[in-house]
Amino acid sequence: MALHLKLAGSTHAIEIVRRKPTLLLRVDGRLHEIATPDAPDALAIDAAAFSFVRALEAESDRETAFVRHGGRTYEVGFVDPRAEIAAHDATHDEIHAPMPGAVVSVHKQPGETVARGETIVTIESMKLQTALAAQRDGIVQDVLRAAGETFEKDEALVRLAPAAEG
Repeated sequence: MALHLKLAGSTHAIEIVRRKPTLLLRVDGRLHEIATPDAPDALAIDAAAFSFVRALEAESDRETAFVRHGGRTYEVGFVDPRAEIAAHDATHDEIHAPMPGAVVSVHKQPGETVARGETIVTIESMKLQTALAAQRDGIVQDVLRAAGETFEKDEALVRLAPAAEG
């Protein structure tokens, strides 16, 4: 599975091919051998030496590194594939029941804003409780089952609307 990094506005696929004796990465389909010399903030990429300075900026939902090399500063960020899919996928507008059961509690009401990963309803099936979370940021449009109501497998339980842009 490839990791995706965004560097200066372009997304690159990076896959670890091997870790020892030296790190071998596949970057956008090309193999590169990475070695770490004894100097801090230095790398050897395909036997060419690079020195750099880095700084991290942690925000609530993303981590960005700033790398300075050769007199230029580059912004490097991890691309969360779930966020990329959610941003472009209308199928994330509904939350479906993974199994038949009953709603235990409703945590969000229609009209409330929800962030990806936030629990909207808790369900129970065969004495197992499961929190169903938003698959993307948005606004709860409909909660289709109230606490105590039953449902079938794959039944839509919640509908989301896009978050207001502003």
